[in-house]
Amino acid sequence: MTDQIARPGKIIAIHLSYASRAEQRGRRPAHPSYFFKPASSVAASGGTVERPAGTELLAFEGEIALIIGEPARRVSLADAWAHVAWITAANDLGLYDLRANDKGSNVRSKGGDGYTPLGPQFIDARTVDPSALRVRAWVNGELRQDDTTAGLLFPLPQLVADLSQHFTLETGDVILTGTPAGSSVIVPGDVVEIEVDAAGATSGRLITTVVQGEVPFDPALGSLPAVDDLQRAEAWGSREAAGLPDAAPGLPAALRAKLEAAPTAGLSSQLRKRGITACFIDGVTANIAGTRIVGTAKTLRFVPFREDLFASHGGGYNAQKRAFDAVGEGEVIVIEARGDDSTGTLGDILALRAQTRGAAGVVTDGGVRDFDAVASTGFPVFSRGAHPSVLGRRHVPWDVDVTIACGGATVQPGDIIVGDGDGVIVIPPAIAEEVADAALAQEDEDAWIAEQVAAGHPVDGLFPMNAAWRSRYEARTKDRS
Repeated sequence: MTDQIARPGKIIAIHLSYASRAEQRGRRPAHPSYFFKPASSVAASGGTVERPAGTELLAFEGEIALIIGEPARRVSLADAWAHVAWITAANDLGLYDLRANDKGSNVRSKGGDGYTPLGPQFIDARTVDPSALRVRAWVNGELRQDDTTAGLLFPLPQLVADLSQHFTLETGDVILTGTPAGSSVIVPGDVVEIEVDAAGATSGRLITTVVQGEVPFDPALGSLPAVDDLQRAEAWGSREAAGLPDAAPGLPAALRAKLEAAPTAGLSSQLRKRGITACFIDGVTANIAGTRIVGTAKTLRFVPFREDLFASHGGGYNAQKRAFDAVGEGEVIVIEARGDDSTGTLGDILALRAQTRGAAGVVTDGGVRDFDAVASTGFPVFSRGAHPSVLGRRHVPWDVDVTIACGGATVQPGDIIVGDGDGVIVIPPAIAEEVADAALAQEDEDAWIAEQVAAGHPVDGLFPMNAAWRSRYEARTKDRS
């Protein structure tokens, strides 16, 4: 099948899917998440794509596109790949200047005409191994991306099976399966080429040329393009590539990766072994099931409401607004609200501000206003639940970057915050590396014990391990290394 670009019924794209891209972005999702692109964004090889007037951050993303053959509805993982008819190259173009406007839906930032070139040739999915595909991208002849599906966080059949749980994948529908590290900004005159290959088959080179648009956006009709340093860094791939100075120091990438891989249950167990038991922020749960949060604390303190103090501290550029305006990339805003969930401590506007600045999330022992709108952004918030009231009902925003109490735990600026489905804990920075390493080692040990129990062994002497079982475990570990 070659040079046949039919308009699909729907285009579903995944956010982060390659380990290389997740490492570059400093966050590793536990599950795939998606967005839609309009069918009108499809284009053929050899065409042009417009960078709109007044914008600067148009970025290419080389991807593998799956084209559905047989309709799929609630298909199993084992059967999912049989519903894919064709594979080809895709360029999931995006305009970072409009990224914040639609709160994560990517309607305008990813939906422009020509923003989904496909082709030029189509590979029969029955002839290839979905775990052994390669995608490459060139800009002006220079190789910029080169990765394989062995580097995916979520195997390709999983995406098909997962999506089919929620709606019918119809014949001709397209799934864009994510981009590896190396995506970056392109400018008018640049020529982008994408190719997918496997087992001797190739999509050929998908070619797109960038041109400059001349028609500006009308401010009377909608929000205008806007960029900040976070968007520049993400569009270019790094602060260095964007020509920006180094960001303020935060969690080292290696430590962040360890903390993201270690469950809070394991981390808290290791803290207890080191004499730290007062590490739990009690009573808070995630606004989005499955959310994980890792970052350094930026603290915000509310004091109980008093009319004269709210008059002097509640209005204008108060402590709450200053905290959300100043939060840094990878930081978690931790809010002391004295466990009072009868009022909101943030809403959708402040959550969006923190998200656009690259914050890792928010933890509050109070309520959240605009709860559903905040959740729809995908921004992780741990709280005591929803409440529709405005700020001045119970609280006065008082101070930023001070030691606070949140959910019964003392939190200092710079403390490490980790949260998942089990809750949120506070880790002293000085022992974070040690605790993370120990927790990951314990996870490996527990996984091995679980394998033995599943094989029929009794837990007596195995959990915890006696000398004999310990010897077997250590022998296995040595052989594996």
